[in-house]
This record gives sequence, C-alpha cells and structure tokens, in this order.
Amino acid sequence: MPRIASCTSAFREVADFEEFAAHLRELLDQAAGADLVVLPELITFELMTAVPGWRDAVDLEPLVETAGFTDRYRELMAREAAERGQHILAGSHLVRTGDGGLLNVAPLFGPDGALLHEHAKTHLFPLEASLDIGEGDDMAVVELPFGVVGVNICYEAEIPECSASLTEQGVQIVLVPSLTVTEAGFWRVRHCAAARAIENQIYTVHSGVASPARGPWPGAWARSAVLGPCDAGWPDNGVLAETAANVDAVAIADVDLQRLAENRKTGAATTFADRRRRAERYRAWPSH
Repeated sequence: MPRIASCTSAFREVADFEEFAAHLRELLDQAAGADLVVLPELITFELMTAVPGWRDAVDLEPLVETAGFTDRYRELMAREAAERGQHILAGSHLVRTGDGGLLNVAPLFGPDGALLHEHAKTHLFPLEASLDIGEGDDMAVVELPFGVVGVNICYEAEIPECSASLTEQGVQIVLVPSLTVTEAGFWRVRHCAAARAIENQIYTVHSGVASPARGPWPGAWARSAVLGPCDAGWPDNGVLAETAANVDAVAIADVDLQRLAENRKTGAATTFADRRRRAERYRAWPSH
C-alpha cells in the first residue's frame, strides 16, 4: 500500500537559489518515508525574490525570470529524489521552449533520480495567459512500481475531461499540484479534485502554495490533501489527510489501490461504470 505525501509550501523571501534549496529540503524532510511526494505548482516562484529589483517591478515579469533557474531546479530535484529514495513530483516550473516560449511543466523523478515523466499544463488560468505561457497538448499516465499516476496541474482539475482521459488510460492516482491566488480559487480546485475522485473512483492528491502579497506578487492561499471516494472504507468526506492552511506542512496517507477496484464493482455509487454505461445517451442529448 503506497504512502503518499502532499506538501504545502509557504513562500519565503530568499536571497539566492541555495536558500530556496534549503527551504525545499526542510519541506521534503517532513515527507520522509513516503513512496511518492507531491510538491505544489510553480514552487519555484519563490525564486522571484532572488531576482534583482523584484520589489519595484510594476508587473509580474520577475515570475517569468524564474525560468532561468530551470537547470539548477531539475538537478536539485533529481538529486533529492535519489538521496531520499523517493518518487517526487517536483511541483511545476516555467520552462523555456526551443522557440523562446514558456510552458508550465511538472516533472516526475524516480528514486534513482531519473526523470520519468513531464507534463505540460494543457489548460491555463487567465493569469497565466497574461504571462504569455503556452499550453501543452498531451495527457498521459506513468506506471510506477506501486500504481498508475497522472498529473492535472491546478486548473486542469477543473476540466473534467483531463482526469477522465487519465482514467481511461488506467490512472489510479491523479496528482494535482496547485497555485491559487485567492481562497476562492483554492476551493474551486479542492472541490473539483474531490469531484474527480468521486466520479472516477480514484485518489487525487492536491498540493498547494501559500504566500502573502509581496512586491508585484498578489499572494496565494493553500492547504494540501490526499482525497479518495466518499464511500465505505474511506472517511465520509473523502479526506484521507490534509494540512493546516498557509504554512509549510505535509499531509501523509496510505492509499489502498485494491480498494479502488473493489469500489468500482460494489461501491454505493458506481460512477466509474455508470458514466460509461450510458455514454451513447450523452452523445444523443442536444449539445446546447
């Protein structure tokens, strides 16, 4: 039974990459013993505070400048995964493409430090679009020794087709690294992640960033959780573990993947099968 750790990171002001790395290690230390650790979306935005002149910026350009830390970030996360012997979804990070564009990319590292999978966010929140970030096009799963996982970055969890695609490919755990600048935004993602767990009869792992407003940065609100179906054998509210709000913290839970298969057959709500049983009828309904 795999142990999953979902991390909330509260942004600090850091002088350089080394201070950022030290903060990250403190957070990972709290996830010791987990088979899979999930870090938040755009966790490297903390590095905005290491960009010269960031406080006086009139727009969010310092956030875009964090893309310059890509190589060091990947090297750090590969090394930490190997030293800790854990699978780590390293949150996400802005990455420059060959044509000079930007993508919001979530990399998954194995316990030997190997890069196992990268997911580029396919649906952008309007704030991201204002930074000229591009959209990815692919939605794929990766088979780990203990189960099948896939990634929905933040707003993707609000688009049911994203997790539905992963479910059709056999996903058991959807990882939802997230960054939301308001509490309302947090609850949109949290409620949608819970809905995806219910409708697909899977686990979802929601991991968020917290921060007060600083310079041009509007701030962020978060807590993190491991969520399952709301059915017999799980907590009534589907929350296996969750952190307090807006502090560095880690929620850890053991997830029973065999129970998912049983729940799809014998659960009080067999949504996985019923969504497919009447699929032809949905297509027959007026599109408007």
